[in-house]
Amino acid sequence: MVRGIERRNIFRDDQDRDEFVRRLGAVTTTRGLTLYAWALLPNHVHLLLRTGATPLARAMRSLLTGYAGAFNRRHRRHGHLFQNRYKSIVVEEEPYLLELVRYIHLNPLRAKGLPDLRALDRYPYTGHAGLLGRRRVPWQDTGTILGRFAPRARRARVAYREFVAAGIPQGRRADLQGGGLIRRRGGWAAVQVLRRGREQYAADERVLGSSAFVEALHREIAAQHPDPRPPISLDTILQRVCTTLGIPPTALQEGSRRSSVCRAREGIAYLALEVGGYPGPRLVSRLGVRPPSIYKAAQRGRQARNEWDRVLKSGKK
Repeated sequence: MVRGIERRNIFRDDQDRDEFVRRLGAVTTTRGLTLYAWALLPNHVHLLLRTGATPLARAMRSLLTGYAGAFNRRHRRHGHLFQNRYKSIVVEEEPYLLELVRYIHLNPLRAKGLPDLRALDRYPYTGHAGLLGRRRVPWQDTGTILGRFAPRARRARVAYREFVAAGIPQGRRADLQGGGLIRRRGGWAAVQVLRRGREQYAADERVLGSSAFVEALHREIAAQHPDPRPPISLDTILQRVCTTLGIPPTALQEGSRRSSVCRAREGIAYLALEVGGYPGPRLVSRLGVRPPSIYKAAQRGRQARNEWDRVLKSGKK
């Protein structure tokens, strides 16, 4: 889910929505994502997808950065459009796949944006109409979902619509919003190193699944990383990188473009985001740069990750 900054609208009219849908289709196709459900609301978007070879973060950055630029140009505005980073939830396929498809597609009804299910059947800004065959959405995987209801498309669509209708009285469901389970026994300090579908998850994600599913994640983490690093503070990361490069931490905040200061930002961004699991906005005031620059710096820092990992382990004061 991605939300507008300060919960402001990210879609002002259908032209904005059409632009986002166009970009969503392009990213889904070119980045190898499998999209099962989606819904556009005035100030946020829900997507249910399976990652492929491209990390989710890269695909989302392409989608959101491109749309934000187009939105700002069209409406002659400046600044951030989205609120921080998108929120993602790692989902156990059974029993949640169909439940989430229904829950996401019913969002416009719960938000009172549409009057009834018949209006939703024709609404072009969710994946529901695509599943019903009312709209052609070639980049949405409708076959997987319809195949859960019946072998023939016509019967499957009837059964799917009945399933969606049965979910209308349920309203909002906290049990489909993730969180909690994974936070015990090490929480995201361990989960941040887990890669599923080649995606490295960050510190603000959640897990939606059974206890057995959570335990399986922990076993996978333990197998891949038998000696996980303990959490480390931002102050420690800044101190060790700056000491190694021989610069004062204050130089980071003064906007200096010296090569040593830029290298320090890269090392700190990489260690904070990918090792410490800190969100990018936490680094804005510490590094003296805007959030987009932090993620770019982290990418450059990753290229020298062996060096920065040694710095972090060195224990230099």
